[in-house]
Amino acid sequence: MEMSSRHSATTHQHLQHNPCRSHRESYGGEMGTGASMVFYFLVFLAEILMFGLLSLVLFWVVYYRGGFAWREDVAKEFNYHPVLMITGFIFFMGHAMLVYRLYRCCNKLTAKILHTFLYLMAVPCIVVGTITVFDSHNLKVPPIPNLYSLHSWLGVVTIGLFALQVTHTLVVGFFSFWILLCCEQGTAKFRAGLVPVHATFGIITFMLAIATAVTGYTEKAIFSLRDTKTNEITYSRMENEAIIINTQAAALAALGILLPVMLALRPFRRRWSERLTEHL
Repeated sequence: MEMSSRHSATTHQHLQHNPCRSHRESYGGEMGTGASMVFYFLVFLAEILMFGLLSLVLFWVVYYRGGFAWREDVAKEFNYHPVLMITGFIFFMGHAMLVYRLYRCCNKLTAKILHTFLYLMAVPCIVVGTITVFDSHNLKVPPIPNLYSLHSWLGVVTIGLFALQVTHTLVVGFFSFWILLCCEQGTAKFRAGLVPVHATFGIITFMLAIATAVTGYTEKAIFSLRDTKTNEITYSRMENEAIIINTQAAALAALGILLPVMLALRPFRRRWSERLTEHL
């Protein structure tokens, strides 16, 4: 009993004087059995949706849209756009958002490096995906106007927010999580204050990416699913391609519900982050 009381007092004193752990310490904490079962079931569903969506968009553009090409065939060059945007905004960014929930046994620095790596993997996908859609408009004969649709407007906002996230991750992250490590305790509150801002804008960007993708699928279905003889829109006939397009949009909607829930629910949070919030 005496040793237990002494240990509790020591732990309490440590929390009072050290409200922020070192980057080299584990930050996770164990979830309860029930919460753990629910959490990893949701992770399983999220992985099925993300890998399934990526597989389905590849199948769609290869089987129904003719595959890929570069500027020699602008219609097929456009096919890079949905694949790369889904890969960057949904697959890589979705996994980046889950890093701090999934890898609970890793220390903070390892988790931050993995989070940053996944964000950086999304950058070339989004850049090339943007280039291909402008090429498919500008090189078409006659050219198609740019940035007139709801999809394109949402896309500009989403890419802008993503650019801010990457800038924050690289610039602010570099200074606060690497250079400022030499004064780790002195910058603890500053670094902790950046976390909710970065996390909130990450979720907003992810949700906007989903809205942009859904409007893009709808736009593509209306423009492309037409009778070659009469030019009548055949989207309403719900043929196989229309079902595949709608299935991708439904998977996006499911991810738009699932990932924010996994990030927001208290039982799935890191225990240390809750104690940190109380002290700050």
